[in-house]
Amino acid sequence: MISIANLSVSFGAVHALTNVSFDAAKGKITAILGANGAGKTTLLRTITGLEEAASGEISLEGTSLLNMRTEDIARAGVGHVPEGRGVIAEFTVLENLRLGSLAAKVNFQDGLAEQFELFPVLGERRSQHAATLSGGERQMLAMARALIAKPSVLLLDEPSLGLAPLVTAEMMATISQLCEKQSLTVLLVEQNAKSALKVAHDAVVLHLGNVVAAASAQEVASDERLRQYYLGLVDQ
Repeated sequence: MISIANLSVSFGAVHALTNVSFDAAKGKITAILGANGAGKTTLLRTITGLEEAASGEISLEGTSLLNMRTEDIARAGVGHVPEGRGVIAEFTVLENLRLGSLAAKVNFQDGLAEQFELFPVLGERRSQHAATLSGGERQMLAMARALIAKPSVLLLDEPSLGLAPLVTAEMMATISQLCEKQSLTVLLVEQNAKSALKVAHDAVVLHLGNVVAAASAQEVASDERLRQYYLGLVDQ
């Protein structure tokens, strides 16, 4: 479980997050929802040490992650798939995965076998440069690069961004399977609230850096006030 308690992050006079608190349970998907500028990406970047917290606490199974270096947070078990996928286009699939394995808790070849079983197309493309992959394949590579290190927590920032609906559905199904089979704690940041709420167990709704709701995904999905004013979901 990862716990966020009274977390605040500021960029000068701008308060990106203000006293954000919630728990993300082990083996479950927690969707982090909200409009652009709500603080979703800042939250994930602060968990991984890429942004500095002004106050509050972030802990993984009771161990504080604050003031740790990003590479040490990765070794502690936090995997991060950033917005925009972030693969290195000039590197091959294998080279990208080898980078991810630097924090791995398993043998690289064993890790490769696991990822190629999960994402068979990557095995077929192993010698190709990431620049030649489709958007969906790049997203698979970004996920595989994080997963090869055997994280206990996986942070996903807009994994469906720019993908076709069918590819998005397949990606969400994969995330759900990973959570169940590997007991991953998943924090899923999504602009597409509808698809996120379908696979999530719990949901946290952010608005201008504040938590306006933290409940089961089912409760959030059925709350008309949240759907209309914070998630932009309107029944047709």
